[in-house]
Amino acid sequence: MKQIPRKEWKKFVEWYPKILRKAGIYDDRYPAKGMGVWLPYGFKLREKVYGYLKKLHTEAGYEQVQFPTLIPEDIFRKEAEHVASFEKEVFWVTRGGLTELDKKFVLRPTSETPMYYMFSLWLNSYKDLPFRIFQIVNVFRYETKATHPLFREREISIFFESHSAFLTQEEAEEEVRRAVEIYKKFFDYLGIPYIITRRPDWDKFPGADYTIAFDTLMPNGRTLQIGTVHNLGQNFSKPFDIKVITEKGENKHVWQVCFGVSGRVITALVAVHGDDHGPVFPFHVAPIQVVIIPIPMKDGGISEKVLEKSRKVFELLKKAGISVVLDDKEDETPGSKYYKWELRGVPLRIEIGPREVKEGKITITRRDNLERITVSDSELIEKIKEIGEKMFEDMKQRAMKFFKENIVEVSSIDKANKMVEEGKIAILPWCGDEKESETLEEIISGRIIGILLNKNNLKPEKPREGLKCAICGKNAKKYLVIAKSY
Repeated sequence: MKQIPRKEWKKFVEWYPKILRKAGIYDDRYPAKGMGVWLPYGFKLREKVYGYLKKLHTEAGYEQVQFPTLIPEDIFRKEAEHVASFEKEVFWVTRGGLTELDKKFVLRPTSETPMYYMFSLWLNSYKDLPFRIFQIVNVFRYETKATHPLFREREISIFFESHSAFLTQEEAEEEVRRAVEIYKKFFDYLGIPYIITRRPDWDKFPGADYTIAFDTLMPNGRTLQIGTVHNLGQNFSKPFDIKVITEKGENKHVWQVCFGVSGRVITALVAVHGDDHGPVFPFHVAPIQVVIIPIPMKDGGISEKVLEKSRKVFELLKKAGISVVLDDKEDETPGSKYYKWELRGVPLRIEIGPREVKEGKITITRRDNLERITVSDSELIEKIKEIGEKMFEDMKQRAMKFFKENIVEVSSIDKANKMVEEGKIAILPWCGDEKESETLEEIISGRIIGILLNKNNLKPEKPREGLKCAICGKNAKKYLVIAKSY
């Protein structure tokens, strides 16, 4: 299949679903718009990716739960701003079999309302706090725009959402910082570059005091939101009456935080590291880390000695805890096997032929740059792990280079529009007047992603001394991030 060069992926949305299918990750041809099927290989991938996020949550004191998919209408309507935003997107269940229901249900678009109804039953004393839970579920949103597998769907088939409650506002603020740290570790683990912004008030999560978001850049110059953290304040605890008795005997509403990621993480993993041959997976999250391909003799056929060595290497890697496949089919050429496993993003390929048997060596090919490395039999395990780590470091550096090269600080709206049209992220100096930013939305080519935050302290990044607001000319106090987005 002919691919489009990385930096000219103008047809990314056509390339991407084909790669998902051909790599055996996800098939969007299910006969319901915006829904698809996780294939076995893709399911293994998502288990490894989200397994690390589960680990980070467990270390941070979160416990896993499972809530129902159906939300009763009266529970859903308890938080007015939340409902006003989601009502046009929800699926309603109005009938059970042939019987019209007395009470309508919503298919879960997100879980604040059902969870916080239960929080009001569970949380009674300050001793019940802090309270932290997470779940990994399907959520449903009636997406009326163009749907794209895993990042704009009607059934978001893997939604990792985390919810917490605290006695004080200060504790909730600290949890926002802890949530951001969790996501920083998670995306760094995957080698996905990102910027962190505070969403404009008109674009924050409905019901939140404020929203902090992580965005990365797709090859076609559009940003993709890959994670969000919401400080909910007491906006849900008051309508749901989530109150606890303090140590002094006072009744107080709790303060809450929620944060979540979806299948967009897999989208980012495929898009950021992929190339003309398909996806390229980091060694530590790849469903299959190594494929062994026995090389036939010049006159055809695979010799018994080559097969014997290939099987020994297979068992050796398996024993070392490495996910490995031995592709010893004789009805395929080595070239077709190379293509097949490159398309699945397998990080390392081992080739064993008559020469490797004779010399006591093994040839390893890296998936990311197709570099061939010869190692001795005795150092194989050590070298496999070493090459896997080096490959990931190189992948991270390439991804970060592409990301940084496409973030441009500009001083005018015209320049910002030009950069956005060229598929770049524009960083625009701003005085901080919210009314100006709302007006700006009408005259820019992309959209305001948010206020650029410093990754370390989550405060707005300070513009250089003397820099002026691109909108009004006053002294700049913050940066606005502007780009085309999904």
